[in-house]
Amino acid sequence: MRAIIKTYDFVIIGSGFGGSVSALRLTEKGYKVLVIEKGKEYKPEDFPKTNWNLKRWFWFPAARFFGFFKLTFYRHVTILSGVGVGGGSLVYANTLPVPKKQFFESESWARLGDWEKELSPHYETAKRMLGVAKNPRMENGDYALQKVAKEIGQEKDFELTDVAVFFGEPDKTVPDPYFDGEGPERSGCNFCGACMIGCRYDAKNTLDKNYLYLARKKGAEVISESEVYDVVPLDEKGESGYVVKWKSSTKFFKRKGEIKTKGIVFSGGVLGTLPLLLKLKKSSLPNLSDKVGYGVRTNSESLLGVTAPRKDAVFSDGIAISSILHTDEQSHLEPVRYPSGSGFWRLMMAPALEGGNWAIRLLKVFAEILSHPVKWGKLYFVSDWAKKTQILLFMQTINTTLRFDKGLFRMKTKLDKGKAPTAFIPEARRLVRKFADAVDGTPEALLSETIFGIPTTAHILGGACMGKDKSEGVIDKNNKVFGYENMLVCDGSMISANPGVNPSLTITALTERAMSKIEKK
Repeated sequence: MRAIIKTYDFVIIGSGFGGSVSALRLTEKGYKVLVIEKGKEYKPEDFPKTNWNLKRWFWFPAARFFGFFKLTFYRHVTILSGVGVGGGSLVYANTLPVPKKQFFESESWARLGDWEKELSPHYETAKRMLGVAKNPRMENGDYALQKVAKEIGQEKDFELTDVAVFFGEPDKTVPDPYFDGEGPERSGCNFCGACMIGCRYDAKNTLDKNYLYLARKKGAEVISESEVYDVVPLDEKGESGYVVKWKSSTKFFKRKGEIKTKGIVFSGGVLGTLPLLLKLKKSSLPNLSDKVGYGVRTNSESLLGVTAPRKDAVFSDGIAISSILHTDEQSHLEPVRYPSGSGFWRLMMAPALEGGNWAIRLLKVFAEILSHPVKWGKLYFVSDWAKKTQILLFMQTINTTLRFDKGLFRMKTKLDKGKAPTAFIPEARRLVRKFADAVDGTPEALLSETIFGIPTTAHILGGACMGKDKSEGVIDKNNKVFGYENMLVCDGSMISANPGVNPSLTITALTERAMSKIEKK
């Protein structure tokens, strides 16, 4: 079945931080806007109570799972991402820091502008729109991290996080506290720790409660469970507009549609925008830069866990990320939590060991478990894994990059510049051991990290980077795609240097800047 063709001024592909910001600002400028989102739309009661409810939590269409969390394995990196109306804001950990100076002055894009100065007002706008507030309380994991900071002589570099959460009074619903009554009612955070499996209490400032909510109110349209598979220019450079072709992403019988538009904004995130651009470069959009897929960054991350099976150990209370330790100018460590009962990740954990190759590490894992069967039995079969486990996220501002290329069935990764990203970051392992000592716990890592050395990231970035021209990048400094008119990229794939911290605020600020360059209709 094919839907009736409609005409818009802008079609936005994806509803994450870039897509939602674009929808509001373009609608305010008088444009007729349509947002197309692959994932589903969620109300608070639709979110799962724990991540064992895979059908509601996990995005895995082959098994008919249409949740909002996606796990993707590649040769060089494992990627955690979000799917749904609101994009990554549904599953992210609410944390909104401004990167350090090194990010703005990175050689990969510094020559294109004075980024710290240019982005400063847009960071402030993004903070206001996303409702940034300082986390008001410490949890067990924060006290332990503070203890580590003191032990290494860096207590002054420990601080509570700036987060997109409405604190108010726990579980008390009040009229819109952010937009002079134009936004939805909100309820105060009850510190249940469930931010990353979907906030069931209207406390998390997801995009469907700010940018996207206001955009819809002003006339923007959103269609969910629809995946764009083709963008066809009406002339060589798209000056006359485009035809956007989409199909159902959740139905057995694929409903299809075509839409005419004068402009396009790609906002599907790295895992949505890059495969589409790589495909279209070989078909409908041959003028795209040859740099599509280059400059992909993992934020140089390492995800480790510490499990403490003591009766008094509780790491599940609070918000998803409540504090941060700036270990040096390039590195940061954050405690991350899931709510009590959400122990799915225990199935993928292994001892945090190192070795020269995968075979040695595998033998070490077996040796460690067989040598200490009681200890590891307690860790694997602890009654409430999320309650007894503190996840630790280590990030760095280092410009190692990958290349994503079109494969037979999906994208494949190759090395671009620098060394291959690794799960074995000595500083991260050292700090996690200190944290484990502080809570009388045991360090763990994802099995894919311990055995194969493949790092995991929740912040995949780049691949449609900025450049002075088509030979250097996919987009210019104002996010406009080289080779086509009225076409922009506004999502994580536009990030052209490693922020080294959670990137959502930066994606928002860069998109605010890009939209400010577009004239009113």
